[in-house]
Amino acid sequence: MQVTVVGAGIAGVACARALVDAGVTVRVLERSHVCGGRMATKRYDGRRADIGAGYLTVSSPRFAAVVGRWRDAGLARPWTSTMAVHSPSGWSTTTGPERWAAPGGLRSLVEDLAAGLDLRTGHAAEWVDPGPRVDGVPADAVVLAMPGPQAVRLVHPGLNRTARAALNRAWLSSLVATLAFDRRGWDFAGAFVNEHPVLTTVFDDGSRRGDDAPVLVAHTTTEFADQFVADAAAAAEDVESAVRELLDLPAALSVNVHRWTFARPAEPGHAPFHYGPERVGIAGDAWGTPKVETAWLSGTLLAEAILADLA
Repeated sequence: MQVTVVGAGIAGVACARALVDAGVTVRVLERSHVCGGRMATKRYDGRRADIGAGYLTVSSPRFAAVVGRWRDAGLARPWTSTMAVHSPSGWSTTTGPERWAAPGGLRSLVEDLAAGLDLRTGHAAEWVDPGPRVDGVPADAVVLAMPGPQAVRLVHPGLNRTARAALNRAWLSSLVATLAFDRRGWDFAGAFVNEHPVLTTVFDDGSRRGDDAPVLVAHTTTEFADQFVADAAAAAEDVESAVRELLDLPAALSVNVHRWTFARPAEPGHAPFHYGPERVGIAGDAWGTPKVETAWLSGTLLAEAILADLA
């Protein structure tokens, strides 16, 4: 059996991993030069910062086993169960599930899952035809592990069910700013920011990564992000001002901004994945509550559906 997976975020790599472990031949195509997707880690001034997903949580036994292996390998560690909360009435705290972080950045976890896979980075797939075929290369099944608006651009009009499944998932944008300071001036691991015109969350990346670097990573609202579609860097001054005002901080030493056009699904999905009679599947965190665990489960469960179908 031959399966082509398009997209090397956590969902695509989890799907490929499960298929390969079951003896299926899989090629993974990724348009970026690295895997990871929105579990993104970027280097600024020689230091890595997580600029996509803020953390991961664990609820299912299956994902717990994977996270446990990452913990034992030193790739992941428990980070915090307490988050600060800012609202117009002031500051408070909330306690929830244990949030996990990665000393090497969250992308390192996807890289670990991808070890040994036939992963072809810098390869932008252009077309998925009935058959199914990706750019003319036949496969027994195809997996599109990406946001629906990206997936629908690839599918042939004849793949109507797949296209509809992709289109039914709306997405929200966000900007993510990495701000470096000369010293630490805050006392939280992470903060949810409610009813703010610019900010939604602020994470202490030094706490998250475990090196105590004076670095914050701030995520913005969709409404604010949509003002900077053409030039994300132009938002740097406004985001810095919002963070400084919120936390009473001095000027940052540097501010770097990254735009996510498809940062998160607008609404949670009601099925773990899509897999139609055309043998084209779609996986990702849009098929449930938008979390890392959701994406991993989506890819893994889709792999099991493909194995059952092709058997």
